[in-house]
Amino acid sequence: MAMGAAIALLVASPAGAAPSGPAKCTLTPSDAGDPAYRPNAPVRSSVGTGFVLSGVVRSGIDCKPIPRARVELWLRGPDGQYDDAHRATVITDAAGRYRLQSNFPGGGDYFQPHIHIRVAVSGFRPLVTVFLPHPGTREGTMDLVLEPEM
Repeated sequence: MAMGAAIALLVASPAGAAPSGPAKCTLTPSDAGDPAYRPNAPVRSSVGTGFVLSGVVRSGIDCKPIPRARVELWLRGPDGQYDDAHRATVITDAAGRYRLQSNFPGGGDYFQPHIHIRVAVSGFRPLVTVFLPHPGTREGTMDLVLEPEM
C-alpha cells in the first residue's frame, strides 16, 4: 500500500468503539513504518511548543485503556528536518492517556506535516502509524487501538 493511501485511511477512520455487538474497538491502521525511525527516543513529554497531540492507548479486545504503554513519537522540526530534538517517548498513565507537546510539525518536499507514532506493549502487535494535524491547529487527538498477539 502506498504511504499516501495509508495516511488517507488514518484520517478517514479514527479509532473508536463499535456501535453494536460485543465490546471491540476498531484497530488503528498501521503503515509501513518510516526510515527516519530510530529506537530509544528519550522519555519526555515536550519537544517544542505550539502544538499538543494527545489520546488514549486501548486494547482491541475490549477497548480498555492500556496503562504503561510505551509511545514513541518523532516529527520534523520547523526546518523540515528530522533530528534528535524532535524525538520522544511518552509512557501512558493509569488511564492509558499520552500527551506530547511539540512545535507544529515541519513539512517536507512531498509530504504534508505529520507526526509518526510507534506503540509497543507486551501481548500486542507493535503499531506504527501517522497523525496528520490540520494546518493552523494547535492541538490534535488520536486514540490508538492495538491488535492483540495471537
